[in-house]
Amino acid sequence: MKELALSKVYARIEPGPVVLLTTAHKGRPNVMTMSWHMMVDFEPPLIACIVSEGDFSFAALKATRECVIAIPDSDIADKVVAIGNCSGRNTDKFAKFGLTALPAAMVEAPLIAECFTNLECRVVNTQLMKTYNLVVLEVVKAWTDPKKKSPKTIHHHGYGTFVVDGETIKLKSKMR
Repeated sequence: MKELALSKVYARIEPGPVVLLTTAHKGRPNVMTMSWHMMVDFEPPLIACIVSEGDFSFAALKATRECVIAIPDSDIADKVVAIGNCSGRNTDKFAKFGLTALPAAMVEAPLIAECFTNLECRVVNTQLMKTYNLVVLEVVKAWTDPKKKSPKTIHHHGYGTFVVDGETIKLKSKMR
């Protein structure tokens, strides 16, 4: 074994696919790229995520207490990364990156038509917001695009390096 710099740990343990988080505040939709999230519970589905207070979306999420987590496939990876490399403070990211905003059923934040799954969420816990910018979201409505049968997601490994889902394997499990 060789020692690993502590600054590189996150790249080894990134939890899940890179997602897009949409918000809407004062009639203005926004979208940001996010990779720091994890499942907390099955039903109702709870997702913990970190949104930096420096991100434009943080203020909207804090004020409205709702968002959409949209899961893109690797076909739009370039857009996903570009969205993460600019601020929504002075950019309409939906227009700039050619994303189609669709109305959600239970929150004001828009769904993204180009994503294969959209999760409408409400903030249910902010206990760690001040310390870690971590919020827990409850998924209140979920959508999927039936035309996308086997989407491949991207996973961030740090500093512009991403991995695309590979082969799917099935192993015996006693979990449902």
